[in-house]
Amino acid sequence: MLEQKWSPELIEAGWTVLPAALIEHQRALGIDAIDINIILHLANRWWTADNRPMPSKNSIAEAMNIDPSTVRRRIQAMEKAGFIKREERRVSKVGSKTNIYHLDGLIEHLKPFAADMVKVKKERMAEREARFSKRGKPKLALVKNDDDII
Repeated sequence: MLEQKWSPELIEAGWTVLPAALIEHQRALGIDAIDINIILHLANRWWTADNRPMPSKNSIAEAMNIDPSTVRRRIQAMEKAGFIKREERRVSKVGSKTNIYHLDGLIEHLKPFAADMVKVKKERMAEREARFSKRGKPKLALVKNDDDII
């Protein structure tokens, strides 16, 4: 299905899943376009649940064509809001490495929105089912030719 939508070439190059609740409720969370883009870059590097993303702020900034200090400030703000948690990686004799990012806070903030979305979706499906059940089964007629209906 993804290949049909995006093309085999784009899917082969890689793809990222984002919850619809994040996209549809970013305003309610107080997350703007830059924050969403940063989250997108983190999600793009988060391949398995136990292997957290650790891109550099410089690589994110370069891809977004913004200053690395903007990325740093925005990540700090999202951390203060409880969406992101940074885990420093320091190696003796080497120094600092890129941070590991945890999105557990963002996930927890999104769960109520997702629950509401699921509730609305189920209500719509139930309404649709009710409309179809009231109509009954469609009546079919066998047509021999254009003039005769049996």
